[in-house]
Amino acid sequence: MQKILVTGATGQLGSELKVLSENYSQFEWIFADRTQVSLDELAVLQNQLDAISPNVILNCGAYTAVDKAETEQELADVVNHLAVGIIAQYAKDNSVKLIHVSTDYVFDGTSSVALTEEAVTEPVNVYGASKRAGELACLKVNSDAIIMRTSWVYSRFGNNFVKTMQRLLQERESIGVVNDQIGSPTYAADLAQAMMDIVTAQEWIPGIYNYSNEGEISWYEFVLAIQEISGYSCEVSGIPSTAYPTPAKRPAYSLLDKSKIKKVYGVNVPHYKESLKKCLKFKV
Repeated sequence: MQKILVTGATGQLGSELKVLSENYSQFEWIFADRTQVSLDELAVLQNQLDAISPNVILNCGAYTAVDKAETEQELADVVNHLAVGIIAQYAKDNSVKLIHVSTDYVFDGTSSVALTEEAVTEPVNVYGASKRAGELACLKVNSDAIIMRTSWVYSRFGNNFVKTMQRLLQERESIGVVNDQIGSPTYAADLAQAMMDIVTAQEWIPGIYNYSNEGEISWYEFVLAIQEISGYSCEVSGIPSTAYPTPAKRPAYSLLDKSKIKKVYGVNVPHYKESLKKCLKFKV
C-alpha cells in the first residue's frame, strides 16, 4: 500500500486532506504535525523523512504569518525555503512524488490580467520572497516535483479571513474592508481535492500549476458575499489599502490563471461563491 505523507497536518489544507482521506482508503495516510516533520529544524528533517518512508509527499506545511515574517525573516526562510530544498532532494533521491504548495504572493501585483505559471515573479514582502526561494530550491534539485500555487485560502478549520469576517459582521455595526486588492479565494477542501486528482491521475506531469476558485473579486466583494450568504446586517464599506496599513505589503492584483491545471489534469475548479456556500454550511 502506498503511503502519503501530509506535512502541516493541523493547518487548513492538512485538515481538509484529513477529511478527504476517508475517500482514498487505497493509501496509508501519515498526517504529520511539526513534531513529526519539523520544517523549522533542518538537522532532524532528513531522518524524520527516512523514518516515515513515504511514496507521496503533500507539503502543506509553511510559515504563513505574512506580517510577522517581516521581523522573523530567518524562521520564514528556514521553513519556506531551506526545508523545501531538503524535502525536494529527499523526494528525488527516493523516487517519491512531491506536491509542494506555494502562493500568489510570489508576484508583485502589477499585472492586470490573470497570472499564468510562466508570469514573472517579483515578491513584495518577506513571506512571498521566502516562498519563491522555496519554489526555486525545489525546482533546482527535483525536476519531477509539482508546485501548486494558490491564493486567499480559507476553510472551516484554523484561523482565516472568512472566520474573522463572520465574527466582525456579527459583532460590529459597520466595518471597512480593502477594495483595491484583486484575486480569488481558495476553499481548502477544493484545493485538497485538486491535489488528490493529481496524485491519482494516470500520468504524473511535473511543473508549476495554479489553483484557486473561479471569479475575480476584491476582499471587499468577498466580505459582501459572506454577508449575503450568512445574512448579517452589518454595514460594509470598501476602503483603500492605504487606509489599512500592514507591516507587509500585499500584491494589488494576484488573480491566478487556472487553464493549465484544467487542461493537463482535467481538474474541476468551482466558482468561489459556490465553494463559500459549502464552507459556511459548516458554521465556521
